[in-house]
Amino acid sequence: MISLTPHHDGSALYVTGGGTLGERCTLRLRVPQSWGKAERIWVRSVQDAEPRYDEATVIGEGDGWVWWEASMLHVNPVALYRFVIQVAGNEVGNSEQDGPSYWHLNNAGLHNRDTSDYNDFRVTTAKAAPAWSHDAVMYQVFPDRFARSSKADARPTPDWAVACDWDTPVQGSGPDVGRQFYGGDLDGVTGKLDELEALGVDIVYLTPFFPGRSNHRYDASTFHAVDPLLGGDQALINLVEAAHARGMKVMGDLTSNHTGGAHEWFKRAQADPSSVEAGYYYFNEDHTAYESWWGVQSLPKLNWGSEALREAFVTGEDSVVAHWLKPPFNLDGWRIDVGNMTGRLGAVNINKEVAALIQDRILGINPYALLLGEETSDAGAGVDGFGWQGAMTYSNFTRPIWQWLGNPSARVDFFGTPLPGPPKVSADVVLATHKDLSSAFSWPVRKATMNALNTHDTARAASVMIAGGPLVAATLSMLLPGIAVVFAGDEYGLEGWNGEDSRTPIPWDEPARVVTDLRAAYAALAAVRHSSAAVADGGMRWLMADGDVLAFVRESPTESLLVVAVRAAAEVPVADLGLSSEDVQALQGPPVIRTGEVAATEQRLHLAGPGAYVWRLSGVTVPAV
Repeated sequence: MISLTPHHDGSALYVTGGGTLGERCTLRLRVPQSWGKAERIWVRSVQDAEPRYDEATVIGEGDGWVWWEASMLHVNPVALYRFVIQVAGNEVGNSEQDGPSYWHLNNAGLHNRDTSDYNDFRVTTAKAAPAWSHDAVMYQVFPDRFARSSKADARPTPDWAVACDWDTPVQGSGPDVGRQFYGGDLDGVTGKLDELEALGVDIVYLTPFFPGRSNHRYDASTFHAVDPLLGGDQALINLVEAAHARGMKVMGDLTSNHTGGAHEWFKRAQADPSSVEAGYYYFNEDHTAYESWWGVQSLPKLNWGSEALREAFVTGEDSVVAHWLKPPFNLDGWRIDVGNMTGRLGAVNINKEVAALIQDRILGINPYALLLGEETSDAGAGVDGFGWQGAMTYSNFTRPIWQWLGNPSARVDFFGTPLPGPPKVSADVVLATHKDLSSAFSWPVRKATMNALNTHDTARAASVMIAGGPLVAATLSMLLPGIAVVFAGDEYGLEGWNGEDSRTPIPWDEPARVVTDLRAAYAALAAVRHSSAAVADGGMRWLMADGDVLAFVRESPTESLLVVAVRAAAEVPVADLGLSSEDVQALQGPPVIRTGEVAATEQRLHLAGPGAYVWRLSGVTVPAV
């Protein structure tokens, strides 16, 4: 359960300025009058590793809130800060205190004790993700399983592959998981852009398009050609041009941690220990063994200590990173595979150096490009915006949402853990996990981090969750801060117990293979996402996390969105949401999104579950000084 408490986040409602060293930024804090009377408030910033305190002043009151404001000198590239709130000893549950008590508000929440700097709010000089990503809907395409063009029929099955018809069952385990070949191609993707546009998609994210000896193509044999099985270079050019004509972006998937064992670089490296390419990898002294990703010999690991590798991969005029961002390809950014392991091996850790090098090169070519890094676990320490601008991670959203909406009888791969499936947790645990594992993100990084229900590397939400759960999770993905993610086939309710099993060919013209048609629901969610200033540039405030209920509000000066998600039928006391009288009245009208039946009075919301419900509310006015 959450009661109204002091609130701050990194959005424009609360932060003005920042991003320039040596200048002051303005920070605002809202304190609910029902919480208790704050006597004094300070911004505690960390400057050159030493705490500094700037006192705040009251700038106004309204709708049951008192607004405070202070300024802070931006000294270091990452400026850490929190609020210290002094409250009279008899208020806010401080029966142990004779005198005033002190509360600390950081990015993980409100605490009646001192806390680690790790969870403090952040203002940074890092280059934020482009504005076009702020309300974007990303659609992940696994090319072999998405769509076949007529040209695919003329292409022979490669010698490494097992030919499959479009309706051949996908194998989730066994020797053929990487060999099943369905023949989807990039022209097939181009041919389905109208369907993606109708779904509300802004970003088409392609898993690797380089040639390899597997259906996933993470074992590239070159980084300078599109796999002929996908249609070759011209097919990618055509796809990007067609997407851009519709206002969509296209992102590629690049493995900076390893190449394939058949890669042209690795073949030269193996053949000649004195070659430049030999320095691209980690060979032993007699050149008979080498480091690889998780010991998989077909994925030799790259050595980023090599200056020659850096030039070939990043800094060179026709480097791998640069080649595809320039004409005629014009990709709009990269998702970096295994970004967390790149540049790391034992005592060697140059991960952030490599990430920053890649960002600098990308933004030098296209300052409006987007760079995301895969960080499968806690991404807070690794994704600071100076390298990856956002994360593809599962820790702060995907895993806790699976645990909240999971079917207790589901037997799926729970992110490589030894557990048979996601253990069931209550809403308060979801919120605690989410806050803990996103608290080290700056606000720009949080907005650019992917909110994925599932991906090509995980089980499908439809196999994990209770009936109706995936649509509830999709609503959270669309309306929480971050980039909303749809893995191709989510809109058809496709299933899968692990990553390989989830890579199911899309049932475009096969209604019998559609499990649950969610296309209209996804389009409606995307429309709300695209039309809301609160989603694009607004703040975020949690209202309730209680058993079967999660509720939050996205806020901006022009409008707010109230989002209530339930995993079972629930009655929500309206008073517990802490809304203004005007917004309580707005709840009597129909929600802009509802996935089940709803009845509202001024006292209670009666919500069918599992379900998600969204109302448009009035905006938030920051008092003028």
